[in-house]
Amino acid sequence: MAHIGLHHTTIGSQGIDLPVVALSETLAIALMITVDHGVAFCAKAGTELAAMLDDLEVEVVVTVATMGIPLAIETTRALGLDDYAILHKTPKIHLADGESEPVVSITTAGEQRLLFDRERIRVVAGRRVAIIDDVISTGGSITAALRLVRRIGGLPVALGCLLTEGATWRTALGDDADLVRSLGEIPVFERSADGDLSEVWEG
Repeated sequence: MAHIGLHHTTIGSQGIDLPVVALSETLAIALMITVDHGVAFCAKAGTELAAMLDDLEVEVVVTVATMGIPLAIETTRALGLDDYAILHKTPKIHLADGESEPVVSITTAGEQRLLFDRERIRVVAGRRVAIIDDVISTGGSITAALRLVRRIGGLPVALGCLLTEGATWRTALGDDADLVRSLGEIPVFERSADGDLSEVWEG
């Protein structure tokens, strides 16, 4: 995917340049691909995010596959926990009878489903949960994750991420927006007819 510029941002104590990519003729985003930034980057980010969650008595981390997984592992490690759970977007044999929730994401075409293994419900049910993802943008993925975690009996106490993008996620999350703990923020971009990009921070 060709990019149309770079956007410099700060994620915790780390500076990073993100490629700006067009979603349409008028809308572009700064694209965060967690797995492209290496082990040390995610280890540092996970440690810093864990520090933001330290007062919440988190008992288990839940993440949305796949870009949230490296951050979730490092946050789990930094919190001194050993277990985490994954909400999948790709059907697999062990998820055939799993719990599911519809989800629409800004970076994925069409509707998908979050899937959770019934055998792992015991890891989440009745426990204080931090739901971790790479970027909270429209709020579609994280609100679907919230619904699913609550339905299986988890108690979400935080929504952690590397970055929030724009502000439409606040409307999607409603009162749950207060649960967000982010290491940084980025705008979305509007592109004019002459190709110029302008930052948009509000929904």
